[in-house]
Amino acid sequence: MGGVRTALYNYLFARKNNGTFILRIEDTDQKRYVAQAEEYIMESLKWCNIQPDESPEKPGDFGPYRQSERKHLYLPHAEELVEKGWAYYAFDAPEDIDAKRKEAESKGEVWQYDASTRSEMKNSESLSESEWKELIEKGEDWVIRFKMPLEQEVTISDLVRGHVTFNSKVLDDKVLMKSDGMPTYHLANIVDDHLMEISHVIRGEEWLPSAPLHQLLYDAFGWTAPQFAHLPLILKPTGNGKLSKRDGEKGGFPVFPMNWWDEASSSTFDGYREQDYYPEAFLNMLLLLGWNPGDEQEIFSLEEATSAFDLARVVKSGARFNPDKAKWFNEQHLRLKSTTTLAEELQSILKDKGQDLSVDQASGLVEMMKERVQFISEIAGQDYFFAPPTEYDAKTRKKKWKEQTPEIMTDLKSTLEKIEDWNASNIETNFKAHMEEKELGFGAILPGFRLLLSGQAGGPSVFEIAAFLGKEETFTRMDSGLEKASKGWE
Repeated sequence: MGGVRTALYNYLFARKNNGTFILRIEDTDQKRYVAQAEEYIMESLKWCNIQPDESPEKPGDFGPYRQSERKHLYLPHAEELVEKGWAYYAFDAPEDIDAKRKEAESKGEVWQYDASTRSEMKNSESLSESEWKELIEKGEDWVIRFKMPLEQEVTISDLVRGHVTFNSKVLDDKVLMKSDGMPTYHLANIVDDHLMEISHVIRGEEWLPSAPLHQLLYDAFGWTAPQFAHLPLILKPTGNGKLSKRDGEKGGFPVFPMNWWDEASSSTFDGYREQDYYPEAFLNMLLLLGWNPGDEQEIFSLEEATSAFDLARVVKSGARFNPDKAKWFNEQHLRLKSTTTLAEELQSILKDKGQDLSVDQASGLVEMMKERVQFISEIAGQDYFFAPPTEYDAKTRKKKWKEQTPEIMTDLKSTLEKIEDWNASNIETNFKAHMEEKELGFGAILPGFRLLLSGQAGGPSVFEIAAFLGKEETFTRMDSGLEKASKGWE
């Protein structure tokens, strides 16, 4: 969800400002590489209808668009930083760094590789030039680290948060090039954003602590940094902490756009697409998780969102996710669709279940249920539309099915049998006339009639249900239900 929201805000900003929306695959971290992730990202964006102008599938003038295919670009830039005195080679074994951290922890201190500690480590700052060059010639593993200034105020101008200032003394010497020859996110993104002429970087709040390093990298290269905008976190429904996939698993709601197979846990996490959300409803929900239009409008098409979107209205504080509100958005977008469109969707769902409905039947069901459901699949889930009930609501039987009810139902059937033009209006008119003639209240006749037809205590108009079922099926169900009632509903 968070990734899609970031993509959405980038898309809206690009469209609003006649810019180019770019998808770059950042696959330089081989330890965290997930084979299906790229395909998943592209398929998710297609489902959401926020497809990029340039991507690995749609290359432009600034490709390639996978960082693994741009590998040759990064080392020369890292070496340039070394030559300028902004970076250095480090030869420390991982276990040596761990030992330093553990030693500090034993004293209740925090250790990091920075301006105050680099002199005690094995690097080109602590070794003589001949010593560290000899290590490289011998083929010893090395990384290139950024040489963070000892104490310098670094101010980031953020389009969401305004001016944010950091002191470099709390920042460590981040690795820019790894021992496997691949760059880290920090170096690769700065180099690529510059070479691709990126004007704006809109990303999650979790990247804000990295912003001073990125600003210093731009300064070190002598490049102009793009404008940054750091989006607020999406919070758990409780508002306490960042929303995670485990929250969705525990709460029974999706946090992924589509079903996601997590190889590490051998688990499938539900997606919005598979739970029958409309992509436009999903995007509408994400739009308002961190952005305020400045008025009372809540329902937006993608075109309306593009027109209204402004980074100045992105909020700074975290946005609490509400699963019920997500369903509400789907409900609103469902109601905006035409009966014809929804009927076609319903026909498709039912066909997969082995049930064929005519266009008129599907349209009738949609008209009957459109204002009562949040998902079109809920209509298909009402089995009584397609088959006689096999169970009858226990509460209704206990409270509304009286000793005289079978006789009342038999009399009602006799009246309804006289209807020639079988439609909801005529059924209702004759039903009410029958009530008046027999001096019956709704409570004495309506619940029983509904129970026989649907087995349910509630639902849409029972007259519309009867009209949908047809005259013959209505009476068949009445007879079958009365017979079951005579046998104690067994």
